[in-house]
Amino acid sequence: MIEQGTMPAGWKPAKLRQKELEATWTKKDEKGQFGYTVSINVDKNYKVIRKIETGTASTHDSQHFDNVFDMANTSLDVCADRGYPSAGREAWLKENGFRNQIQRKGHRNTPLSDCQQRRNQRIARTRARVEHVFEAIEQMCGILLRTIGQARVTLR
Repeated sequence: MIEQGTMPAGWKPAKLRQKELEATWTKKDEKGQFGYTVSINVDKNYKVIRKIETGTASTHDSQHFDNVFDMANTSLDVCADRGYPSAGREAWLKENGFRNQIQRKGHRNTPLSDCQQRRNQRIARTRARVEHVFEAIEQMCGILLRTIGQARVTLR
């Protein structure tokens, strides 16, 4: 009823204001997750967040790539995890003079070669610095944000 925009019988308007209406559900590691996802662009040397994008949990991280990509960045290396590779993105990066450091992903009946696994390990060393930023965020405000609405999640 809430998704359709109607209020259940017996609810007061104050109760409806306390319900999260923008967040969505997704499944991760066979567990249901409700909320939002965060994608960031981080300076690898100084661990400073350059750009940030939030979306609902059901939005795939790869859809945030264009919004967090920084054309003004002086580094030509573009590092990302296995969720971001695509033929179109790879061609765009090459066309614009960037070095593709997006990790490769194995597919069913086509595992990664030893060379691709070594490449992923080399990229993972750089990506670990980005994970430090997420750890710092978790230490400062925890993994759960107790706010209602995507705008407040982004601000927090």
